[in-house]
Amino acid sequence: MKFTIEKQSQNARAGYIDTIHGRINTPIFMPVGTVATVKAMSPMELKEINAQIILSNTYHCYLRPGHELIKRAGGLHGFMNWDRPILTDSGGFQVMSLAGLRKITPDGVKFQSHIDGSYHFYTPEKVIEIQNALGADIIMSFDECPPFSADRKYIEKSLDMTLAWAKRGKLAHQNTDNQALFGIVQGGIYNDLRRKSAESLIEIDFPGYSIGGLAVGEPIEEMYRITDFLNPILPKDKPRYLMGVGTPANILQNIANGIDMFDCVMPTRNARKGSIFTWQGKMIIKAGRYSSDLSPIDENCSCLTCRNFSRAYIRHLISMEEILGMRLATIHSLHFYLELVTKIREAILEDRFDDFYKKYIKVLDEIVV
Repeated sequence: MKFTIEKQSQNARAGYIDTIHGRINTPIFMPVGTVATVKAMSPMELKEINAQIILSNTYHCYLRPGHELIKRAGGLHGFMNWDRPILTDSGGFQVMSLAGLRKITPDGVKFQSHIDGSYHFYTPEKVIEIQNALGADIIMSFDECPPFSADRKYIEKSLDMTLAWAKRGKLAHQNTDNQALFGIVQGGIYNDLRRKSAESLIEIDFPGYSIGGLAVGEPIEEMYRITDFLNPILPKDKPRYLMGVGTPANILQNIANGIDMFDCVMPTRNARKGSIFTWQGKMIIKAGRYSSDLSPIDENCSCLTCRNFSRAYIRHLISMEEILGMRLATIHSLHFYLELVTKIREAILEDRFDDFYKKYIKVLDEIVV
């Protein structure tokens, strides 16, 4: 993997990442395909909306259908019939989200499957082994992601364990030519712990750095404060990935804080429930005022949904829980997210980022009325 910065506007960066499966222009949003599929979307449709890279989840693919089967199919690329880059997260988030089904020790994490109750033991080495089998272009170190409610003492202990796991994972990585392993910066909302985490990972030397633990219930202002704090600490010549974030305004602000890569289930999950993102803000398409509105979701949008279907029709489909309604809403919202980062990238390259930021930062997350 090679990362190149083309232009910088204050802290906002425009660049590209070269991988064996193609180039990723940054800043970039990665649609989430947790179980080797982006819900409601085919690989061909993802290409039509210019998805350059997608994300899948190590823990879920390990449980079903299993990493050995995926490896025999040619990794996730072959299994999914997706020939562009893929990133896999390590399962560290599941350490938090499945707290009632796991036990953490310095050696690793004992999980009870949420599917059938079977027990599994995750070590940093096992996580890398699974990701080597999945074959993603960018893979993650195994970490613990403490919840926002955790106290400082817990986060200190968790961070020391995560840093030890990062060293073990890097030693276990067997496919360094084709897969870039990122370290994950943790440390809660504490500046000194975040600095310790970042500097320790830089010393281990990873080709890229993720920022975890900032979509776990903390106030948005704390997220922005931490990414801004980490900007001068993290290496300038390596990509930064903010995990699990977020709303359109979250993405714009964190690009202004020096972040290059994002992922979130929000555009797909919200779309299936009738909450659709647009340049005017968030549209609740199930609202009664759209019942006879024959205009497209966004007249200036070029996606398949806006070219062919009305607000009234999509509202009708989603209200009836029809699969097509969920698909059309998903296509639009993902198209919007990808167009958002593309336009931000263009603004950086053309020295217009400050104007773009001022125009949209207060609009993107508002409810359309």
